[in-house]
Amino acid sequence: MLVKDLKQIFHKELDAIYGKDEVFSFFFMLTEQYCNISRLDVALDTKISITKEEQEPLFKALESLKQNTPIQYILGETEFYGLPFKVNANTLIPRPETEELVQLVVDAYPKQNSKAKVSILDIGTGSGCIAISLAKNIVPSSVSALDVSAKALEQARQNAVLNNVEVDFVAGDILTMTEGDSAFKNITFDVIVSNPPYVRNLEKLEMQANVLENEPHLALFVADDNPLLFYKAITGFAVQHLKQNGQLFFEINEYLGPEMIQLLEDNGFKDVQLKQDFFGKDRMVKGTKG
Repeated sequence: MLVKDLKQIFHKELDAIYGKDEVFSFFFMLTEQYCNISRLDVALDTKISITKEEQEPLFKALESLKQNTPIQYILGETEFYGLPFKVNANTLIPRPETEELVQLVVDAYPKQNSKAKVSILDIGTGSGCIAISLAKNIVPSSVSALDVSAKALEQARQNAVLNNVEVDFVAGDILTMTEGDSAFKNITFDVIVSNPPYVRNLEKLEMQANVLENEPHLALFVADDNPLLFYKAITGFAVQHLKQNGQLFFEINEYLGPEMIQLLEDNGFKDVQLKQDFFGKDRMVKGTKG
């Protein structure tokens, strides 16, 4: 079959779901991964064809896309902050707004002139995208990462190897962690950063079907009556485990900015700042331990 003919099949089956431009992008992401055929290859030679065996993963991907499976899960990988990451159904697909959170932390620690390492803890690491990106871009640093999901941590460890960085991954539940059983007993950090679950159940209607049907709800949702559940636990942990003048960084629910400012200030944090993302939404908050 000619690649251009297969492309038309993709458009016929998927344009109504995703739009022509996105289907075009999906198609060549798949042909490059499975057949090593790029968009430029097809532009230069419209007679490029693929065998029946080569067609099989493409048609399988087509069916998955029709079921709203995210393209990142189909490919098993994505890019975040300029780095490659493996992803699967046990991890959230990293979002552009989370790249902005990473940038906020990186900007706070420009290239270090001293030999003192910046100690960093990422809580709820998932794929490891935040922890690994910070380990890669804040030098020298010592990075730890916590998650409740063993399967997510397995993927995160693979991503650390993929990106040639050292991160200390720790299994644990921030909601039930006590000072006595904490893996971080008597340890303090310069930075604690987190993108915890923050989507309220009432906001599900605002989310795309491919997210609701595929990505792990454990990493997404909180109860409507306690939307700051994770933020309260992490902030309390940070009070105990941040060094003096250490910094706490959060990605947040865009509707709960004032509540987050109040939470940090009530816990003694100073210089609390609410930051907007590229779209002007309240998406990040940072504070310094007083």
